Amino acid sequence: MSTERFRLVVVSAGASDPSSTRLLADRTADRVIALADRHGHAVTVRVIELREIAADTSTALVSQLVTARLRQAITALGEADGIIAAAPVYKAGPSGLFTSFFQVLDNDLLIAKPVVLAATAGTARHALVADEAMRPMFAYLRTMTAPTSLFAAPEDWGDAALTARIDRAARELVLLMESGFAGKIKDEAWQSYQHEYGSAGGTETAIDLDTDLMRLATGGSAT
Repeated sequence: MSTERFRLVVVSAGASDPSSTRLLADRTADRVIALADRHGHAVTVRVIELREIAADTSTALVSQLVTARLRQAITALGEADGIIAAAPVYKAGPSGLFTSFFQVLDNDLLIAKPVVLAATAGTARHALVADEAMRPMFAYLRTMTAPTSLFAAPEDWGDAALTARIDRAARELVLLMESGFAGKIKDEAWQSYQHEYGSAGGTETAIDLDTDLMRLATGGSAT
């Protein structure tokens, strides 16, 4: 297996510093680094703390204005080989900060990208939030979401079962990154997705611009 360098982006919606949400994300990222190293790969990690760009996210939601700080976060996700998305649970769902951030992203930004979903809460009653509330949103974004999701309530932190699930999710993420699936989709099958023109980074060469409809769309006239 050839050596590769993977870019892992951690998105944490923890509201405090430190936060249990960030702790769960960091533990998962550390395991991804260790497992990738066993396969001869290096992993660089970029962390996006959503509480630090909360105002930027709100501005984008109400005015469509993307600030420089938000643009940096979006660029990092677009370049990522793998993502860990972690949210605290409020009122039986992921925090509004978490969902708002992903709602402002272009629908095509995360197509086929490997993602591990993680959630934290004050009670085990919210254990299914990652699968019931978070997974559908990432399905809409057409990510390659890892089969194993993560959840931690206060009593879970010392439980070996959480460590085992982190290991399983991290292994799935490493294998998905190694597969290069996201890149293959962009190179070989992008035209089969409904997407914004240009979102494939210039690889969508099958689009025919020399048509009556495209000429009208760009202000010309049909011939």
